[in-house]
Amino acid sequence: VHLDDAARERAIGAWRTEVRRLLEAVGWGGETIASRTFAGGASLAFTAPPDALYAATDLNEAAWERAAKPPGLPAKVLVERLRAAIVAERNPALLALREAARDRGVTFLSGEERVSVGSGTGVTAWPEAALPAPDDVDWSRVHDVPIALITGSNGKTTVVRLLAAILTEAGLAAGATTTDGVTVGGTIVEAGDYSGPSGARLLLRRADVEAAVLETARGGLLRRGLPVERARVAVVTNVADDHLGEYGVQDLDTLADVKMLVARAVDAAGAVVLNADDARLRERAGAADVPVVWFHAGRRDGETERRREGGRTGGRAAVCEEGQLVLVEGGARTGVVPVDEVPIAAGGAARHNVANALAAVAAASVLGVPVETIARALRRFGRNGKDNAGRANFMDRGGVRVLVDYAHNPHGMAALAEMARGIPARRRLIMIGQAGDRSDEAIRELARAALALEPDRILLKDMDRYLRGRAPGEVPSLMADELARRGVPADAVSRPGSELDAVREALAWARPEDLLVLTVHQDRDEVLELLGGGKTEG
Repeated sequence: VHLDDAARERAIGAWRTEVRRLLEAVGWGGETIASRTFAGGASLAFTAPPDALYAATDLNEAAWERAAKPPGLPAKVLVERLRAAIVAERNPALLALREAARDRGVTFLSGEERVSVGSGTGVTAWPEAALPAPDDVDWSRVHDVPIALITGSNGKTTVVRLLAAILTEAGLAAGATTTDGVTVGGTIVEAGDYSGPSGARLLLRRADVEAAVLETARGGLLRRGLPVERARVAVVTNVADDHLGEYGVQDLDTLADVKMLVARAVDAAGAVVLNADDARLRERAGAADVPVVWFHAGRRDGETERRREGGRTGGRAAVCEEGQLVLVEGGARTGVVPVDEVPIAAGGAARHNVANALAAVAAASVLGVPVETIARALRRFGRNGKDNAGRANFMDRGGVRVLVDYAHNPHGMAALAEMARGIPARRRLIMIGQAGDRSDEAIRELARAALALEPDRILLKDMDRYLRGRAPGEVPSLMADELARRGVPADAVSRPGSELDAVREALAWARPEDLLVLTVHQDRDEVLELLGGGKTEG
């Protein structure tokens, strides 16, 4: 039901009244009520005891129903039902363990019918139905391993993988969670999208993990909140137009606020790492309650970096200066490694990967990794295509250059096009596609961004596992229409169907000295296997 602003405010006011009445009736009078409005809707929430999630959800729905129409159940009957649900769900042992873990400053996790305290090599876990009293826990065995949270619109997975590689180089059994799965020491232990809280719990409950790097996606933050209450470092790579319109996030300023939530988890000994080239992150840095370490990949002299490094951060930053990655602290500047020696930077042509490397360098410095160790990892990472599968992977197939990447939004596509333009080629082909949960305009914008490559041929793939409410062929049709509007000849555009079909068509089209730029999202392993006859370049 569409409501104008005035009607929406009245509805929210009525909901607040009913929520407060029900909260007081069930004995939760001290909880906080919150609402957030956005174009076309509102988010309504309140705090509740952590052992009453389902009962709290029932209460919220009942309050909305009573606000929207005359009450169905008498208030007395409704309150009795809610109280019964609260009692049935109540778990005082869980609350006691949670408070005991907080008092000792160690991680507490609940989910998947298990409860744990500590993390990695310091974890102890129990079934949720058989929890001990806090005094029965051997707290001398409980501790946390270093935890890093990585979020942002672009580059999250690359930064996670690179930071995990640096920690491995430091001699730690480093675990990581990404959209590809959960890994320990670079070996996948659970495949799938684990960039949310469930992935964090799965990894942090493994007793073989000595350090953890957690990809922290926007969706998980909005639905479930922070995956952990404490981390040593958090990274925000950037804020770009992606997923707008979901969960009430309609604009980039709100999205930036969501990304910055990770700073709240950083402990007193840590820092948040922010992209100095992102205006929205610069604006929000002053509100962070922890030190800030900047990273900056722009082609500028040191004056810009020094101006952006300051305040209570002690002037800490990771920057690119005169072809060198440099760590800055106060007036001291320490060279880490030349850009030319970082494989994922492609000699500096991959500016987005220069930024990703700097983000990882900054995070590693917060974690206390020596510069020499960071440099060794940077020199190695990316020489094997499996190090960062699907991200800026270069291959050669009989003289045909192939670049496989995950670019999935206009910002990422612009970075990919900038890198690919620096690769000599007789002809250029680009394969693009988009998930169906983006707006029509966002899909069109992605097609426009691909034109920066100045391609001779464009393949528009369908992503059947990511239709998300769209009809098959609808997304490629939108892109084809936008390309036609931009004057791209019809015979330069093809719609082969699936991702694999599009790759096969690209290979059939290619000749020696051509460049194929393939954005791969749903069939990465199959695509890389199909391309397996080529040589991966480091």
